[in-house]
Amino acid sequence: MKAVHALVDGRVQGVTYRQATRSTARGLGLVGWVRNLPDGRVEVWAQGEDESVARMVDWLWAGPAGARVARVESDVVAIDQSLNDFFIRQ
Repeated sequence: MKAVHALVDGRVQGVTYRQATRSTARGLGLVGWVRNLPDGRVEVWAQGEDESVARMVDWLWAGPAGARVARVESDVVAIDQSLNDFFIRQ
């Protein structure tokens, strides 16, 4: 098991990035969350099997159609045992 915290920069708000992230993460069997930040970035916490987490980080670089990702900063973090789904945070 692995968990990552990522910050995604670029044109990633207003292009269904959060919804597509949730759908992709659930498809990979991950738990965690995604939210917009006031500075225009998107913040993601994803955890699950190592390979699935790696695939999620790769996907963050592409995002949905309409997104223009300029940078993804991700760090491995401690597992959050309280998570049981992948959701959009407000």
